[in-house]
Amino acid sequence: MNGAAGKTIVITGATDGIGLAAAERLASMGAKLVLVGRDPAKGAPIAARLKAQIHYADLSRLDAVRALARELRALPRIDVLLNNAGAIFTRREETADGLERTFALNHMAYYMLTRLLSDRMVRGARVVNVASGAHRMATLDFDDLQTRRGYTGWLAYRRSKLANVLFTRALARRLNGSGITANALHPGFVASAFGDNNRGVFRAGLAVAKRFGAIAVAAGAETPVYLAASPEVEGVSGLYFDECKPREPSAAAQDDAAAERLWTASAHLAGLPAD
Repeated sequence: MNGAAGKTIVITGATDGIGLAAAERLASMGAKLVLVGRDPAKGAPIAARLKAQIHYADLSRLDAVRALARELRALPRIDVLLNNAGAIFTRREETADGLERTFALNHMAYYMLTRLLSDRMVRGARVVNVASGAHRMATLDFDDLQTRRGYTGWLAYRRSKLANVLFTRALARRLNGSGITANALHPGFVASAFGDNNRGVFRAGLAVAKRFGAIAVAAGAETPVYLAASPEVEGVSGLYFDECKPREPSAAAQDDAAAERLWTASAHLAGLPAD
């Protein structure tokens, strides 16, 4: 499955959980890693161990995504962009941009970073978006994309993961004929630090669920690594994968009109042209 040797692979959320496990696996396959994290104290030793370049950014902030993109545009080429950074927040919070934090981090960072780096991606490059099976329980409310009404952490998270799949669909359509592919995936319910930023009953309940029902982090990294490196998916684009196999996403995730509407709304929020 080694299509990673010598390839420049950018990974967000690369200093913990699935992102770190994927980075370790891809490093062992000979990839040139460019990691994105938030904490220098955590990131520096990881980058040294993996002989990787590392950048730091709070990807929930649009200005930080722009700054990161400027740094990464100095790379001579990008063969894979693995959009992985994400979180869930039980309390509704708004960023300095006025965006609900889950939407900003889990969707807008994927959208902006991909668009701002697209001209550094070579023919044969891959965009890999870590989504979730949680998208199956969601629909988007275009009158309330920031979930101001009836907010719960899971509602905002499910919507953001649906946004990941819809974004991938719209992106793949735009990349058609370019030689660049885009696919989304469900990594599984993984025993990572996901959700540990929260407190109280939510965190305790999630810890129990992870203990008895989650897969190992290394297993959660299998599908991201497969999509980043496997020759089997060369030229495959616009699909949703689970356990390294294409699966049909929810009906809402196959709505091309919603995908286009989300693309346009995201472009407006990011201050980018719609196309």
